[in-house]
Amino acid sequence: MAMQERIRKNATGAILFDAAVSSQVDDDWFEPETWRVLGALRRQTGGRGGVAIIDTPAGECVLRHYRRGGMVARLMGDHYLWKGAERTRCFAEFRLLGAIAAMGLPGPQAVACRYRRLGLFYTADLITRRIAHAQTLAELLAAGQLDGEMAELVGALVARFHRAGIWHADLNAHNVLVTSEQLYLIDFDRGRRRAPAEGWQQANLQRLRRSLVKLGAAAQGEAAFEEALWKPLLYRYERTLRA
Repeated sequence: MAMQERIRKNATGAILFDAAVSSQVDDDWFEPETWRVLGALRRQTGGRGGVAIIDTPAGECVLRHYRRGGMVARLMGDHYLWKGAERTRCFAEFRLLGAIAAMGLPGPQAVACRYRRLGLFYTADLITRRIAHAQTLAELLAAGQLDGEMAELVGALVARFHRAGIWHADLNAHNVLVTSEQLYLIDFDRGRRRAPAEGWQQANLQRLRRSLVKLGAAAQGEAAFEEALWKPLLYRYERTLRA
């Protein structure tokens, strides 16, 4: 189903939503407490600046509040410099997810997003449909379930996005979801479309590699990791990229 983009403006900001999914979206949708009162808050992590699983009229969704990471988080927290609605983090990710869906790539389905103006700054939220019965690649690794076959599937997944010119700003094992049917990439904050080029594609792959090693994929040694996981991943990546 094609996205039907609509914008609803108010005194403090605006909501961008897909009318094909739901036209009922209002400010209350972006407040975890709303869903708690309704008995529809299934899970929440990280407090107000985190992620909530909510049971909405559009189905089970993920509500994510944008928050800075790293050193700048101490100063800015969840505030971003206002440069216009079209340059907000939430509008950019919402529209990128729409493009990903239109290309038939496996990513989260965008439902709605919101920004709220705070003088020279803004805060933002995003709602996507939850991918059911999924585990992260990091969870599979921790459970000892990441093998060469799964590594190949991950390589194919990344190659499909790279071939379409989709750059993921934080490609790591936590942002790869695995279900019994297929794999997905999630969290496209700061992601964008780029002309396919080996430079950024290889840098993206190396970011994923560092994530896997950091999470213990090379616990038996670099050589074992290369043979058992990384070479299968690259083999399938290269074949899919050039298919």
